[in-house]
Amino acid sequence: MSKKPLHIKTPVRYLINALLFAALLFGGRVLIAGGGVSPFYVGIVTLAGINIILAVSLNMATGYLGQLPLGHAGFMAVGAYASAIFMTRSGLDPAVAMPFGLLIGGLVAAIFGVLIGIPALRLKGDYIAIITLGFGEIIRIVLLNIDEVLGFPFTYGAASLKGIPETSTFFNTFLLVGVTCFAIHTLMKSRHGRAILSIRENEIAADSCGVNLTYYKVMGFTVSAFFAGIAGSLYAGYLGILNPSNFSFMKSIEILVFVVLGGMGSMIGSVLSATVLTILPELLRQFAEWRMIVYALLLILVMVFKPSGLMGRFDFSMGRMLENIINVLTGRKTLKGKGGKTNG
Repeated sequence: MSKKPLHIKTPVRYLINALLFAALLFGGRVLIAGGGVSPFYVGIVTLAGINIILAVSLNMATGYLGQLPLGHAGFMAVGAYASAIFMTRSGLDPAVAMPFGLLIGGLVAAIFGVLIGIPALRLKGDYIAIITLGFGEIIRIVLLNIDEVLGFPFTYGAASLKGIPETSTFFNTFLLVGVTCFAIHTLMKSRHGRAILSIRENEIAADSCGVNLTYYKVMGFTVSAFFAGIAGSLYAGYLGILNPSNFSFMKSIEILVFVVLGGMGSMIGSVLSATVLTILPELLRQFAEWRMIVYALLLILVMVFKPSGLMGRFDFSMGRMLENIINVLTGRKTLKGKGGKTNG
């Protein structure tokens, strides 16, 4: 008589994930503190962490909500500038000011998410892309010229906002990567997340079942904007200097590429693609004349042979992987069903 397959309870799964994440986080911190990794590579990995937050947050709006915003760099920009202005003018110690700066950056971006989301998300298809694209460019132009309107230095426009404390480290960046992934994952497993997914699958059916389309669209859009603002705050603390040109239309396209390449609706796909596409150009830097050609060719090949993205809608589950390993080793039946649709 075969044994029943093992099923790890959800709280235990979360505990396992938290312990493994903590081990990686503190292990990386110890390795860096001991000089095992050069500052150059630490900087690249930290930038990869910021891009992971951007990709996962945009995936909220594109992969889960099913919309196509092209102004994600605008939310990143307002979060970066709001945080940087607070950090440079608060007079607080950078270590004390940083958490407040992150929160301010996220909240300001979320407010803009609501203001843009309410009118934009009443539209469909290409119109959402156009209006969010316009928003992103408006933000960039405002940041570039607002000092002339105000009559005093505020963002410093093309001269760049300088003197920002460089507070973004490997540890706090990847701590926020974990918080972002956990928060979005938890939201998508709630009834609100199921309502958001129903809109992606079929708006008419969702509306007929009583789902408030405008409310949940704006909710998803606002959560996406909030975490983009957090990433912008980290980006300001990573560079130590901000210029509006850092947040052009191409930045929004770059973030969208992370999501599309990884798979729209796959969190692990966004994580992997953001990591690879951040590190790859640096690894190819020795082939200066060819690196962008190789980079572009790799993207084209993936889109030709795997148009759904590297991971499609699959999401890795540590708990389910452990279940299957234990079931195989103990001779139990493996669990049936599509186990890849969760990232718990």
